[in-house]
Amino acid sequence: MADAMRRLALHFLFTPFTRLALIAWLALTGAMSAAQTLDIRSALSAPGGSSVFPADAAALEVALPDEWARTRPGFGGTLWYRVRFGALIVPASDDLLALYVEHVCSNLEVHLNGQMVHSGGRMGGHITHNCNHPQLVALPSALIRPGANLLDIKVAGHALAEVGSHQRAGGLSALSIGPQSLLATRHARATALQVTAPQAVGATLLLMGGFMFVLGFINRSESHLAYFGALSVGWALIDARLWLRELPVSHSTAEFLIIALLGFITWAGVQFLLRYAGVRHRRVDTLLPLQCALLPLSLVVAGPAHLNAVANVWYGVLALQVVAAAVWFLHHERRQRNAWPMATMLAAAASAGIIEFLAQWTVTRPPAAHIAQLVVPVIFVLVGLRLVQQHGHALHQSEQDRLQLEQRVREATAEIEHNFRQLAELRVEQVTERERKRIAADLHDDLGAKLLTIVHTSESERISTLAREALEEMRLSVRGLTGKPVRLADALGDWRAEVVSRLAQAGIEGEWDAPEELPQTLSARAYVQTTRILREATSNIIKHSRASHCSVAASINAGDFQLVVQDNGDGIAIEADRRLDRGHGLASMKSRAKQLQGQCLVESGPGYGTVIRLTVPLDRAMEGS
Repeated sequence: MADAMRRLALHFLFTPFTRLALIAWLALTGAMSAAQTLDIRSALSAPGGSSVFPADAAALEVALPDEWARTRPGFGGTLWYRVRFGALIVPASDDLLALYVEHVCSNLEVHLNGQMVHSGGRMGGHITHNCNHPQLVALPSALIRPGANLLDIKVAGHALAEVGSHQRAGGLSALSIGPQSLLATRHARATALQVTAPQAVGATLLLMGGFMFVLGFINRSESHLAYFGALSVGWALIDARLWLRELPVSHSTAEFLIIALLGFITWAGVQFLLRYAGVRHRRVDTLLPLQCALLPLSLVVAGPAHLNAVANVWYGVLALQVVAAAVWFLHHERRQRNAWPMATMLAAAASAGIIEFLAQWTVTRPPAAHIAQLVVPVIFVLVGLRLVQQHGHALHQSEQDRLQLEQRVREATAEIEHNFRQLAELRVEQVTERERKRIAADLHDDLGAKLLTIVHTSESERISTLAREALEEMRLSVRGLTGKPVRLADALGDWRAEVVSRLAQAGIEGEWDAPEELPQTLSARAYVQTTRILREATSNIIKHSRASHCSVAASINAGDFQLVVQDNGDGIAIEADRRLDRGHGLASMKSRAKQLQGQCLVESGPGYGTVIRLTVPLDRAMEGS
């Protein structure tokens, strides 16, 4: 885009040099063909609507090109031109003489020595519009005389007051007569510049403008696309006269529609510049549509006879509006972002407008005017492509943002679900904790009180002992239900007091070995399960081992809490070895250790005593119950 704009700027920068080169080239080619072509610069003119040159009318000698607004002010209708030419260089045997008319408005008929040899279309009513189309007319050899020849050209045109542009007023350019093969090159070059190229650019504008209008209409947030599309379509419709030379409406209606369309184009252009800058003015939104209604109304009030004067006033008003909008846009964009591309395009369009304005006052348009006529629609195409590129980039960015938003929504949803699960689990834990505390309180207050009463009031020693054991077990269960963690040092003190006391009561010498300072803690669950494992091991020693000595060693090794209970009793008999996990509560001990993600190993043999090794991971043992 930037390269295209630089090339366009350089083109307008060197326009004077280009024109000089073009003039030099035309002079060179003109010198090469001067010997073979005859350029006619004057003619006799006479008004008349007959089928032949009005010989009885007062003929007026005029210079060609002839502009009716100067030589015959206010004239509109049919005007004859008569020129005489003598013998020319005879063309090759397979070639013909031809007449080349660069510009005629609106239509013509050509008569050679009294015979009509060419008609450009309708000469009355809805006159065929040939103002932009150069004419190449073959002159039959049979009608060419060796002496003097009469060439009569009947031109149908309109008065300047009845048209919206000088270029569409009646007139005739200079004439050239020469070999058809030589003049055909000039005709093809002029047709390509004046007709084919504008038609191609106009068709591009029509398709692109329609697409962008629909695009902007659907995406209301990008209304500048709709206004630019309307601007492009309106400009293409003005150039539609290059396609439709035989209009189905009268001349006054066609001129009225073209001028009225300029108000619509100005509306779209001004709004595009404002909306593209991201600005919306309510007053502008109201006044521009009113102007579009006022313009055709003023043309109707003035009437066809004053159409040109009213149109010129409106041209000035509309041009000032566009210039003001462009200056405001550049001033606004200069503070917002890089305005050089758009500034270059607007400068090129302004230069083309000035050249077009100056060319309105000449019958024969210079090549620079034809090139300037193409500049504005080409700029529209470039701007349209830039807007489509920006829109595509915005869509791509929007899609990327949408994907990122979806990803963030998924992540947020997952986080919310995770938090909800945590909250649900926490609520369950809270409810469970409250229920545990309620059950512990009930056990302590109700069952504990009753067991304590039995201990102190029972006359049976056995019942009192059982009640005391049940009370201790209940207290241990209550401690597990409360969920309070226990310092490992305190737990070891409790275990030591209980184990040594029970062993002493059974007449077994007890030995306890454990570190004094242990900062680790055990969860209530780990404390309860370890206590029960140790109680089960002590009970087995007292009831089944017949040991006289028992040692208990506690230690911390590689993050694990280890407890080793060893006695010097009879050990486990061979016949009971296969039932090791089913006898003496060993299965229960192993199950409790497994619940703590630990293990309980039993080593025993007849006559060698028994060794129980309990290993509990501290990271698991310190987790909540």
